[in-house]
Amino acid sequence: MQIYYFVSYFFIYSFLGWCTEVAFATVKQKSFVNRGFLNGPVCPVYGIGVGSVVLLLEPKELGLAALYIVSTVLVTVIEGMTGYLMDRIFHHKWWDYSEQPLNIGGYVCLPFSLVWGVACVAIVRMIHPVIHKGVKMIPLMLGIVLAVLLTAVILIDMCATAAEVLKLNKRLEMMEKIAGELKELSDKLGENIHENVMETMERSQETRKQLEESAAELRGKLENASEEQRRFIEERIERMEEKIRENRYREEQRAIAAELRSKYAELKGRYTELSERTTRITRRLLGAFPRMESRHHGEMLNELRARMRRKED
Repeated sequence: MQIYYFVSYFFIYSFLGWCTEVAFATVKQKSFVNRGFLNGPVCPVYGIGVGSVVLLLEPKELGLAALYIVSTVLVTVIEGMTGYLMDRIFHHKWWDYSEQPLNIGGYVCLPFSLVWGVACVAIVRMIHPVIHKGVKMIPLMLGIVLAVLLTAVILIDMCATAAEVLKLNKRLEMMEKIAGELKELSDKLGENIHENVMETMERSQETRKQLEESAAELRGKLENASEEQRRFIEERIERMEEKIRENRYREEQRAIAAELRSKYAELKGRYTELSERTTRITRRLLGAFPRMESRHHGEMLNELRARMRRKED
């Protein structure tokens, strides 16, 4: 029965916690925000935290002071462990109390812990007795069936959300890799090469062709030339061949630059596609956790968030 009641409390307080988060975000942002890690109307951290408090502390009939202290510590530990584990599993920091005084790793902080303690006391003494009576009124078999169905739904939701977060991490990794390649290509191309590669390359090819024809013509005159004319012609041919070599080198460099420019355009298009293709779950997560930070790809996550905001505006 303890498991049945805990599961029941978990879903009830997860839903009530979600309602609280949505109400707070609506007042703050003047629009509806589906708060919470999952897609459904639940915040599991509330279900685990408050469910644990009422199940462990309510039967003990503690005094107000003891109830407040123990519930504050318990909820703080649960919130801290949840934030830490989600950070390590998904490589994202979903909430951050770093700017709050007396915080631990940004996962928990004293001011919010004190507020959670007050909320838990109010829940245990005033709200939970009503919820407990409501749960007892539900026929046991019906309650078990509902608990099983809701558990299956939330597990599916968790799998879908976790898969989307892992895909997001992969996309951020690819964006960062492409951004590095784009910077490297940009350095190679230089500032002005994009504007005059093709035109100057065409002129260079024409000049080289003319020089080669002139050099061939001069070589034809060598056989019948005098010694003095031969030296003069050979010097001219040598200068022409030097210019031909220079032109060939410039053509090779311009061909390389044209190839780099083509690759740059291809990578730029791929980067744009990755940064603008956001799924509904990704958009919801970024909206629900505006302070979310990526451990390994923070700059790319900010770029993705900025592009999403521009599209919405």
